[in-house]
Amino acid sequence: MIMSGKIFSWLTTAIICSLLLTAGCAPLAKETAKPEVKPEEEKPKVMVEEVKPEVEIEEQVPTVELALKFTPQDSTTYKVVTEAQRSVKWEGPLPDESVFREGHNKNRIEIIFTQQVQSTDEEGNAVAKITIEELKYLSVIKDNPILDFDSTREKDRNNPLAKLIGQSYTIEIAPTGKVTKVIDVIQAQAAVKGRSPAHKTALALLKPGVIKQRHGILALPVTDKNQLHTGDNWSSVKTFNFGLMGSKSYEKIYTVKKIKDQDKRKVAIVEMNAIPSSEMAEQLHKEQVPAIFSKMFDNIETYTGRLELDLTAGKVEKYVEKLQSEWLAVDPLAGQKDDKEPAAVRMSSTRFYSLEKID
Repeated sequence: MIMSGKIFSWLTTAIICSLLLTAGCAPLAKETAKPEVKPEEEKPKVMVEEVKPEVEIEEQVPTVELALKFTPQDSTTYKVVTEAQRSVKWEGPLPDESVFREGHNKNRIEIIFTQQVQSTDEEGNAVAKITIEELKYLSVIKDNPILDFDSTREKDRNNPLAKLIGQSYTIEIAPTGKVTKVIDVIQAQAAVKGRSPAHKTALALLKPGVIKQRHGILALPVTDKNQLHTGDNWSSVKTFNFGLMGSKSYEKIYTVKKIKDQDKRKVAIVEMNAIPSSEMAEQLHKEQVPAIFSKMFDNIETYTGRLELDLTAGKVEKYVEKLQSEWLAVDPLAGQKDDKEPAAVRMSSTRFYSLEKID
């Protein structure tokens, strides 16, 4: 990456002003060469009665329905974790009189909630009541903890976030896992109203868009295409905003790896690997401020996930996905002075999501 020293200095100064970021694809494996097969040595023929080998019957691959199933009054407890991290580091000698400072931001939320199905319709959609049982919230800005809350700690019982415990809201969930609407959240919002940063944080957790993301990030196949077997796949598109580095869309490709029997249940094991998507590239280009920094950096990223779906009960046992992005810009001029190593700015961003059935 070649850029002038002045541009590089300006770039690092801009990074200081805002930790830049707002908080995927594995390389294809090379085909393995097949070893040369040598013909067997000719052996003396022995006159024996010919025995015909048994013909193996090819096992039929079962087709299963990958969808969520809902039963009125059924109750399930889940733990959901969302985490966003971003950091910026300087590598090599700092320029003279530099004011550059490394920094690390982190936001991690853990919620244990009970999901009770209140009703279902003919299309398999469910109205579900979500009740918050436990909450952990950690916010770190430029390496300094800003908010550290744990509802299980006695000292946090008077924190405004503690008022979320026991509060409920109602959502509609489709068999695909998508939250189609947030029906009722007004009472929960009223319980945590206030002007302090903790009050505002609690209200932010109850925004309809945040609720939809929290409960509907998994994208199962559409109803008329959910009859699948091992080896089949489907996909969906998701977009992330990386601040001054711009927004980017990914095609999440889900592949059924295995259907297994477990404790008298059938469980599907699905792996997700994402690739950059051009489906929304033109729309993003029109809507966002030009990502002026992105062209100055080399970018490496991976976006993967794994799903364990209880096909018998139609419930998610566990779903995890993780996006890791890294940007690197090197100032080549720094390496030409006094044999010093090249100076570089390295930025990283991590997005993590986990949903796990615990009861």
